[in-house]
Amino acid sequence: MIEAGLLIYRDVELINGLILEMSPGGTEHTYIGETLADSFRRLTQGIAWVREARPITLTQSEPEPDIAIVRLPHSLYRSHHPYPEDIYLLIEISHSTLKFDTSEKRNTYAAANIQDYWVVDVNNKQLIIYRSPINGLYKNETRLSLDSQVSPLAFPDLNIIVNEIFNR
Repeated sequence: MIEAGLLIYRDVELINGLILEMSPGGTEHTYIGETLADSFRRLTQGIAWVREARPITLTQSEPEPDIAIVRLPHSLYRSHHPYPEDIYLLIEISHSTLKFDTSEKRNTYAAANIQDYWVVDVNNKQLIIYRSPINGLYKNETRLSLDSQVSPLAFPDLNIIVNEIFNR
């Protein structure tokens, strides 16, 4: 529908077969997303590709996560969006969408077997991490405060300091 021009000038994403309007990102959402994506670009240069607010292809869904860290080479995505097996990490920056990102999107990503899904909770200044999807549900949920550090599953040598997500 997008390629046919039916949804031109509309920010939408396909979630579980439904076309949903996307909430516009505010200034803090945008700032955190840009700085976090920039950090990941530096940290994963030559080992992964960082996409910002671009579609990924799942069964019955084509969401646009704020950040997707995907496998190289980048040329893979000339003919299709990344599939679950291409995805190392998905990140949503949640200011006004926390409930949706920690329910509908979480379940959609778990059903697609996305191994590592992070939600940046802007209002509560915490990072919520979902891992180990089993039968469409994440087995592990961890909430990290500002004084915590975390490494993406695919890149255990990379340390992300939660405080730097919010205070860079």
